[in-house]
Amino acid sequence: MTNDITSTVSAGDQTIDLSINNAESQSVPDDIPAVMDGPKMEDIIDVVQNPETLDTIFSTVEKFALHIFTWNVIIELTIIAGAICFGWLMRKVFRPHLEKMVSAVSVPYAMKRVMRNLIKLSLHITAVVVLLLSTVILVSIMPQWSIKILTAVTKLLTAWIFIRAIAQIIVNGFLRNIIASFAWIVAALSIVGGLEMTLSTLDSIGLTIGGTHITLLAVGKAVMLLTLLLAVAQFLSKVAEQRIRSSTSLTPSAQVLIGKVIKITLITFALLFGVTMAGIDLSAFAIFGGALGLGIGFGLQKVISNLFSGILLLADHSIKPGDIIEMPDGVFGWIGQLNARYVSIVTRDNKEYLVPNEDFITQPVINWSYTNRLIRIEISFGVHYKSDPHEVRRIAVEAIKNVPRVQEDPAPVCHLVEFGESSLNFVLRYWINDAEKGVTNTKGDVMLAVWDAFKENGIEIPYPHREVHLHQKDKSI
Repeated sequence: MTNDITSTVSAGDQTIDLSINNAESQSVPDDIPAVMDGPKMEDIIDVVQNPETLDTIFSTVEKFALHIFTWNVIIELTIIAGAICFGWLMRKVFRPHLEKMVSAVSVPYAMKRVMRNLIKLSLHITAVVVLLLSTVILVSIMPQWSIKILTAVTKLLTAWIFIRAIAQIIVNGFLRNIIASFAWIVAALSIVGGLEMTLSTLDSIGLTIGGTHITLLAVGKAVMLLTLLLAVAQFLSKVAEQRIRSSTSLTPSAQVLIGKVIKITLITFALLFGVTMAGIDLSAFAIFGGALGLGIGFGLQKVISNLFSGILLLADHSIKPGDIIEMPDGVFGWIGQLNARYVSIVTRDNKEYLVPNEDFITQPVINWSYTNRLIRIEISFGVHYKSDPHEVRRIAVEAIKNVPRVQEDPAPVCHLVEFGESSLNFVLRYWINDAEKGVTNTKGDVMLAVWDAFKENGIEIPYPHREVHLHQKDKSI
């Protein structure tokens, strides 16, 4: 097969006219793909090496360089770089002092977190102040100069500061960064004038489900609006819970119950309001809602059971934060938190057991502090038969009255309970009201006090004596 390739280049408009004349045709097998016709590398090289083309390229680059590398632009870029460097220096110098001040302030932890995150914006705030002052000075000195770059950078930094400050209501750090970055991109597009074109492009991309047309722009608006509203609801619920917990007129269980009701109400309102504001027709989700209800009835029945069990526990005041409880499997501790799905039990060795709420409804639980927090502790001991039992009782009771955590009312008592084989056996009973601080440690303190008192008064605590007799066999037998 012979091809006659002719290349014609027009000097005026730099267009390429390529034509291929096939002298003869040849059948191509079906399994070999056809080769696309197009310009060859030699033709492109000829065009690039054409003096007219090179002059056009150099002229364009020269115009761009003359527009960019002017004293006006160079000074603006220098001011921007100097403002950023000065802001970095100020943050490096003052950040440790600001963080110490935040740590010393007596505010809730959430507020301290917000203040620490705002300290990170000190670079941007300083840079904006420097840029504003520099803009005023530059306009007063050279009023004929353009300050478009300074104005754009100042607006971008200001938008970032406000967006990051508002985004502090979002507790999750990863989600907060994503939302802030997305919002800043929207603000940046609006500042540079590309927002309208971007919105129209996103609005043109979509699909139709049934009679509803869903575009990429609508989905983005819905996601952003729902995320923002849910973050606001979470923030307001945390603030409300902290205020409720500081109230002394409410019981701990009532505080938790009111806090949970406020949280559920705010989240539900945020979801409904966000879906409505996004323009989503809720009737389109009727079938989905029915399927979701069926799934909840079968697949999520344990979750729903734990949720309603938690509400019942809060309503009937059977357990509340701070109660000392004992589970059937031997877990002993105090209630740390009452959550929607589980109860947190903290033990003396700082282990935290997460027990489903349903277990507190379906099985017996020992609550050591259901009606009051007083708990009786019992210690057994024995003394020698030559001791006066009346004196032993008096000394034992007097010995533990000054032991820390032992309650004066009810008063400690000591009883003779048995005439043993080698001792008079007594039981010493006393009361404490802070079992969450431990039981074994207070038993040790009480026994040491009794030991010291018996030593001072010559009362002996007997112990078994054993006599071993060795019999030697008669060798003559």
